[in-house]
Amino acid sequence: MPDQILISICIPAYKGIDFLQRLLDSITIQTFKNFEVVVTDDSPDETVNTLCLKYQNSFRLQYYRNTTTLGTPANWNEAIRKAEGEWIKLMHDDDWFSDEHSLESFAEIIANDRSIAFIFSAYKNVYLNPSRTKNIFASRFWIRKLDKNPAVLFSGNFIGPPSVVLHKKNLDFLYDDRMKWLVDIDFYIRYLSVGRSSYIHKTLVNVGISDRQVTKNAFRNRTIEIPESFLLLEKTGVKILKNIAVFDAWWRLIRNLGIKNEENIRQSGYDGNIPSKITGMIRAQQKIPAQWLKIGPISKICMFACFLFAKGNPGD
Repeated sequence: MPDQILISICIPAYKGIDFLQRLLDSITIQTFKNFEVVVTDDSPDETVNTLCLKYQNSFRLQYYRNTTTLGTPANWNEAIRKAEGEWIKLMHDDDWFSDEHSLESFAEIIANDRSIAFIFSAYKNVYLNPSRTKNIFASRFWIRKLDKNPAVLFSGNFIGPPSVVLHKKNLDFLYDDRMKWLVDIDFYIRYLSVGRSSYIHKTLVNVGISDRQVTKNAFRNRTIEIPESFLLLEKTGVKILKNIAVFDAWWRLIRNLGIKNEENIRQSGYDGNIPSKITGMIRAQQKIPAQWLKIGPISKICMFACFLFAKGNPGD
C-alpha cells in the first residue's frame, strides 16, 4: 500500500446497513486502489460496526463511533476531519459507485491536471418509490456559468449531491452545520471561489432517492428554506441578485413558498435584513393574479420585467 493515501472515501453512517453494504461492495471492486474508507457512525447500536468488520480485509477502513449523535452535516465534517487522504470523496451511505472504474475515472483527472481542486461527475438517480432511474448530466451552458461565478449554483444545484464530488482536503472548507437544505450548494460556492473545477461527463455514481433523506423533509418547508436562503445570500452578497438566474431562483422561491409579505418571512424564522430587491419581488407578485404565476412562461415574463425594474433601481 502506498505511503500517501490519495483518496479518502468518507462515509457518514446512520443505521441503513443494507444501503451501506451496497456502497461498501461497490468500493470493494474498484480498480483504483490508493484509497481509504472512513466511517463515522451516528447509529444508536453496533449494526454498522458489525458490518464494517466484514470489510477490514478488503481495503483500509477506519471506523469511528460518535460518542454523541452529530446529525447532518456535522457527521460529514467529522468524517472529513478523520481522513488521511489528499482528496475527499464524501459518500452518503445510500449512494454507491456505478461500476468498478468509477474511482479510477476521478483519479485520472487528478493525474492529468494537478491545478484542479474540485471534480464532479454525471450521476444516476435511483428512485425507490416508485422504482425508476434517471441519468443527470450538467450542461455546458451551466458549467461555463459556474466557471465565471460559482454563486450561480443559487439558481439550482446542477453539480449534484456530495457523493458525486471529489475535492482536495482543506479543513478551511467544511459544511456549514447551520444548514440542511442548501448545505451542499453553500459548500460548493465557497470551495469553488478559490479552486478550479473539472466535470466528468459520465455517470460514475448511483444516487439513492428515498423518503429517509433529510432534504425530503426540508422541501417547501418555509422554516428551513427561508432562513437558509437568506444565510446563503448574506454569504454571497446581495449583489448576486444582479445575476438573472439567481434573481429568478428567488422569484420562484417566493412564489412556491407562498410568501405574501415581510411578516411571512419573519414567521419563518429569519430576523435579519431583507434586501429591497426581495421585497420588490414580493410586492410584484402580489399584483399578479395567482393563477398567472402558476403558468411557467407567464411567471417568467413577469420575473423578467421585475428584474429589469430592479436593475434600474439598484438600492441595497
